[in-house]
Amino acid sequence: MQKLTGKTALVTGGNSGIGLATARLFIEHGARVAITGRDPETLRQAQELLGGDALALQSDAGSIEDIERALAAVRERFGRLDVLVANAAVAQPTPFEQVSEQQFDEINAINYKGVFFTIQKALPLLEPGASVIVTTSISNAAGAPHFSVYAAGKAALRSLVRSLALELIGRGIRVNAVSPGPIDTPGFGRWGLPAEAVQAIRDEFVRKSPAGRFGHADEVAQVALFLASADASYVVGAEIVVDGGFSLPL
Repeated sequence: MQKLTGKTALVTGGNSGIGLATARLFIEHGARVAITGRDPETLRQAQELLGGDALALQSDAGSIEDIERALAAVRERFGRLDVLVANAAVAQPTPFEQVSEQQFDEINAINYKGVFFTIQKALPLLEPGASVIVTTSISNAAGAPHFSVYAAGKAALRSLVRSLALELIGRGIRVNAVSPGPIDTPGFGRWGLPAEAVQAIRDEFVRKSPAGRFGHADEVAQVALFLASADASYVVGAEIVVDGGFSLPL
């Protein structure tokens, strides 16, 4: 049974990884979908995969002007939004003492400020009964050496979800979060590190994982589908962890 028939969804960072898997699953379940992404090539590839009915928008998730342009395009094409997945994010592992102000601002512009204002600017399009889903991370509670800016931004998102869940439920808008652990996506390891260093990090994740493996983007997308659908009609302000038990020993 299709769970999103007649619904309209926007997935930020929908050009790859978890966002793309989510957009694809939403379409399979009957939704009309728009995605955003910064990279024109991966956006083009995503458009081909999702089909011509999907709306693919080149947009920087950290730019208020780009956010407003993307939402204007969604309004023009679809007229409204039933589901918003605020998923776009970046990660740049850096030792704490080497983090520059520019890097701090660039990461937070996308990972926190961008999510905040994407939700704010989308409010006029969100119908009663709408679902807002924010992608957080298990690092928001567990901590992550060399990812101090990223982890703190994800913790800020977890707090934002709690606040907005209370503030927007009166409008009939549910706000929840999905919190992935180690997920095998194209973005994992694109940190400018040597290949052997990335492989060592992967091996360590697998060693520590109770499930003994990385997760798949489709497994996170299934949780987003649940939160987007009427199946989660009484789920408000929750954060669903998708990490194969990785965070349990922590």
